[in-house]
Amino acid sequence: MSLVSFVKVRKNAPESIRSSILESLDLVGYRFSKEVKNVVIKPNLCYYWDRSTGQTTDPDFIASLVSLLRQRISPNVDVSIVESDASAMKCKHVFKMLGYEKLSRDQNVRLVNLSEDDYSPLKVTVDGHVFTIMVPETIRKAELKINVPKIKYMRDPMFLTCALKNVYGCNPYARKSKLHADIERAIVGLNKAMGFNLCIVDGISVSGTQPRMLGLVMASEDPVAVDVAAARIAGLNPSRIKYIKVAASEGLGSSSFVEKGSPMRYFSARYPKRTVRDKVMSTAYRLMTLTRMSRRIGLE
Repeated sequence: MSLVSFVKVRKNAPESIRSSILESLDLVGYRFSKEVKNVVIKPNLCYYWDRSTGQTTDPDFIASLVSLLRQRISPNVDVSIVESDASAMKCKHVFKMLGYEKLSRDQNVRLVNLSEDDYSPLKVTVDGHVFTIMVPETIRKAELKINVPKIKYMRDPMFLTCALKNVYGCNPYARKSKLHADIERAIVGLNKAMGFNLCIVDGISVSGTQPRMLGLVMASEDPVAVDVAAARIAGLNPSRIKYIKVAASEGLGSSSFVEKGSPMRYFSARYPKRTVRDKVMSTAYRLMTLTRMSRRIGLE
């Protein structure tokens, strides 16, 4: 059974964050190999929202992780922070606006726009459907790939983004909407193709129904277990989130896990959850959208 750690961050400061990340890794028994020379870190930089919104990974969190890598692996380990362009977001702007250019200079790490990277095709099968995934060379060559997502709500029918959904951003095509028709399977396909090794969740700030300081670091080698835990913290039923179920059935991880560290319920009680009214309004919006779509294609 998978292990998932839950650690309270006592102070939003670099040393406290670094020690919390280390504690979270120790709780799940993770040890960095001294043989690793090339590391990729994938934060969640989905848009131009800054860290205060809880929507994007805090550059101070990434800086603390880089410091830990240099201490535990080697001062000379090569680190790349990766993201890709999207229809409404360009890496060249988001890296500058969210503090990642400064992080790159201060920590001597590379910033890689995966949309400008070389890539090679890889066919993966998910639930009987074949996807051709373009795998960027920076990811393909990395010896250690670390996923650093946020916990936040998404539009229906996905409800949640955390570990599995964050890897969707490794798709080098800017127009990611092309995969939206089968997005649940596409998320799983991208995770199968990219092969991330470790997940460390930046839950210091979260968005929920509004931004809030949650003070959480989670860690696990199992992205499915992380997403199940994240869903429960956010007040959602993970069995109703299709891509989590598909990922588990495809062998990407387990829906069952052992809690390590602080009780998960401590963070769940503090997460800014959707109310019953929010859920009703969300369902109504989804039904209205489906009705409009059916009218457009002549079903009514």
